[in-house]
Amino acid sequence: MGNIKKMKNKPYKFLLYVTNNEDKPRDEEKWDIAGFIIATIALLIGLYFIWKKREILWASFLIIEYLWYIDNMRHNR
Repeated sequence: MGNIKKMKNKPYKFLLYVTNNEDKPRDEEKWDIAGFIIATIALLIGLYFIWKKREILWASFLIIEYLWYIDNMRHNR
């Protein structure tokens, strides 16, 4: 039973690591995780549409905006 609990916590711990640069988060970590998941889905959908429209030059802009969001989420504490 304890092994299952450890496996369920691994994705949550990974998402906490991605969204926080501190050991103990000061903000609502569930909102940070939700924002990260939504931004990642938006990035993937955006890249798909950019690829389908053959406007590949816009992909770098979308990726830079995504990385800017992740950087601000981690360091604006």
